[in-house]
Amino acid sequence: MRITPLDIQQKQFPMKFRGFDVEEVYAFLEVVREEMEELLRENASLKENVQRAESHIKEYKDMEATMRETLMTTQQMVEDYKTNARKEAELLIKEAELRADNTIREAQEKVIKIHEDIVDLKGIRRHFKEELKRLIESHVRMLEHDTFRESENRAEAEE
Repeated sequence: MRITPLDIQQKQFPMKFRGFDVEEVYAFLEVVREEMEELLRENASLKENVQRAESHIKEYKDMEATMRETLMTTQQMVEDYKTNARKEAELLIKEAELRADNTIREAQEKVIKIHEDIVDLKGIRRHFKEELKRLIESHVRMLEHDTFRESENRAEAEE
């Protein structure tokens, strides 16, 4: 059974011969009642403080959980960004290698084409030289033939 300050204040003691001084008993009970009221107020205040502190602790724990989740999410995002950056870098490298291979292949094809053109031009030059040589030889023969006829004509004329 809990005793309240009101119980203390209303407590009545029976009177007996040569008993306690009633005024002292009531004065003591009044002091006990006041102390008990003060203790109950203090207890209520402490309970309220504990409840407030527990509420703050719960808020802090919730904030901590949120921060942990945020940190884990951020770490996962960083890992994802790193992974994506690596993949993108690998893709860029592969694309650059493909472009380089295409450029090299095109350059090699151009070199082959140039060599073919050079061979063709050499053939054309040789053919042109041969034709020019034939033409010159033909002209030389014609000149020799004309010179030979002139000498024959002169020889006939001198005769």
